[in-house]
Amino acid sequence: MTIIASLVIPLVGAIGIALAGRVNANFRESVTLITAGVLAWTVWSLLPEVLAGGRPAVSITEIVPGIEIAFRVEPLGMLFAALASALWIVNSIYSIGYMRGNKEKKQTRFYTFFAIAVAAAMGIAFSANLFTLFLFYEVLTLSTYPLVSHKGDEKTVRSARVYLGVLLTTSIGLLLPAIIWTYVAAGTGDFTMGGILAGKIDGPEVGLLLGLFVFGIGKAAVMPVHRWLPAAMVAPTPVSALLHAVAVVKAGVFTITKVIVYIFGIDFLAETPSSNWLLYAAAFTIIAASVVALRQQNLKRLLAYSTIAQLSYVVMATAILKPLAEVGAAIHMVAHAFGKITLFFAAGAIYVASKKTELHQLRGIGRRMPWTMTAFSIGALSMIGVPPTGGFVSKWYILAGAFEADNYVAIATIIASTVLNAAYFLPIIYFAWFEPEQPGAENDHGEAPFFAVLALTITAALTIGFFLFNATAIELERQLVSP
Repeated sequence: MTIIASLVIPLVGAIGIALAGRVNANFRESVTLITAGVLAWTVWSLLPEVLAGGRPAVSITEIVPGIEIAFRVEPLGMLFAALASALWIVNSIYSIGYMRGNKEKKQTRFYTFFAIAVAAAMGIAFSANLFTLFLFYEVLTLSTYPLVSHKGDEKTVRSARVYLGVLLTTSIGLLLPAIIWTYVAAGTGDFTMGGILAGKIDGPEVGLLLGLFVFGIGKAAVMPVHRWLPAAMVAPTPVSALLHAVAVVKAGVFTITKVIVYIFGIDFLAETPSSNWLLYAAAFTIIAASVVALRQQNLKRLLAYSTIAQLSYVVMATAILKPLAEVGAAIHMVAHAFGKITLFFAAGAIYVASKKTELHQLRGIGRRMPWTMTAFSIGALSMIGVPPTGGFVSKWYILAGAFEADNYVAIATIIASTVLNAAYFLPIIYFAWFEPEQPGAENDHGEAPFFAVLALTITAALTIGFFLFNATAIELERQLVSP
């Protein structure tokens, strides 16, 4: 019942938000916050049982023999659901400040589809098999399209169509055939510890099937199926936060990790040379996206390419196929979520307060927006991997796994990308705090509306807090490699 409630609560909330929007904005946003709070409480109530080794499950219906809609809570899904449900609360707080401060239209539609997207994320997190995961993966794509196209102008709609086109093309053209192939080969699509494909396929087939999965899961943005992510930057900042931290890209790397751990099996892939290409594809994406980010002058586009690189940290860590690296992959989802949502919140706050979007416009802005730029600095340091931020913890585990595997490609990639991250984030921090303000900046307002600043302060605190208090997450994810 708790699993079902986790799926139903945001859907009921979406209906409540739509109805409340007809009354007034305060009522609508109260319903949003209450729904988000109830969902988080419901999801987190599952954590003690999963930590204790329990795997609560429920089967809804069997579509055809052997293919059913079913849910099962395992450590990876528990982490994803706990993260997404908690960040929905913070994102909702931020949205109040941003949407009102920016005088956005169609705010009720925004909050309604946001709730539906969170429901889809819960379905992905708790899916017990590939069919259920695919179903909710597509719902997440469709429910976020109205959010990406929110502004409604020609440029926005064109970019939103790129977003929708890439994600639907990859999922239907590549992911769906991979799922069908898996069911035919293994006779099941259930997520099973140790995998289900050992002895069912071998040789080059393994590498080919893995390729269908990785590039079919377009939300993970492994190059060359990454174009949708920069295109989606036309969306309002709370949507960018949803895309980059709460649901969409996390659903992508979560799905790849879940497929590698529970469908292929770590040991099976480690013994199959045809799967080795994944690590190199992820390493290339990390470096290439970081180089592109280094050349960006628009803040949100820089953050978008930074996200592409950071996502492939998770993919590369998973592809190292060592216990410490697998834990690092899961932990990096959390560390990246806290840090990147902080960065997007800060970018949106800057836009609301001063309408600035370009890097050269940020000179001296730290003195006018100290709360916002302090949070931005914390988020940026986490992306680089500097203690005391959460990004240091996940990079530590990924590097430890790379050393455990004697994988010098992964080690070199992490070192090089860390240098690149520093090269494009540290100048922004320097400009903001130590350069004089641009002429005309005296006409700018100070901080963004209170709720926006409150939310980014919370996420910045979480970024540091995860450095100090990460034992529960690590203990949970160790079950992936030592159940």
